[in-house]
Amino acid sequence: MLAKQGEYIKANPNSNGSVALLARMPVEEFATYDKIISAAVKGGMLAPVYNSVKAAYEKEQERQANASKLQPGMMAPDFTLPTIDGGNLSLSSLRGKYVIIDFWGAWCVWCIKGMPEMKKYYEKYKDKLEILGVDCRDKVEKWKAAVEKHQLTWKHVRNSEGSEDITGKYAIQGYPTKVLIDPQGKIVKYIVGEDPAFYTVLDETLGK
Repeated sequence: MLAKQGEYIKANPNSNGSVALLARMPVEEFATYDKIISAAVKGGMLAPVYNSVKAAYEKEQERQANASKLQPGMMAPDFTLPTIDGGNLSLSSLRGKYVIIDFWGAWCVWCIKGMPEMKKYYEKYKDKLEILGVDCRDKVEKWKAAVEKHQLTWKHVRNSEGSEDITGKYAIQGYPTKVLIDPQGKIVKYIVGEDPAFYTVLDETLGK
């Protein structure tokens, strides 16, 4: 199917159908076929479709570039976000302890299912460990209600969807995403999803 779509675009660079097919292709194919489609078609009646596909490709390129900077031993990107009590908190202010950055949301079923285990490990290692919950996509009221309902006693900040959005910086693809950082601010482990392997890493790292 992909090969046939590509053949059509190559044969019809001036067709709106080529833009429509480009929108159905995997985002990584954009660069290959973008240079074939004519500028007139890109700016024509399907310009909104084309621009949307282009934006998705650029976002994925940014995510991949950022992901390459999130390997174990690399410094975790610093950020400052609003706290649940109205202040601001920088990741770098937590140096000296291990830190789990937990990207989550009240809307995320797996995030909520994983909270009991997170609470258990926070109690187990809280003399060495801080958890920083980064709420994503929730309205302020829903975020605060979820923290109270589930009795999440660690630190909390809220991600912004504007210029301060850090999900791109941390190459977030799914929720929850957990990033373990050492006391010097270097990445130890990056895990997407509610994976028991993350807690094995905590025991291996903090249980010494």
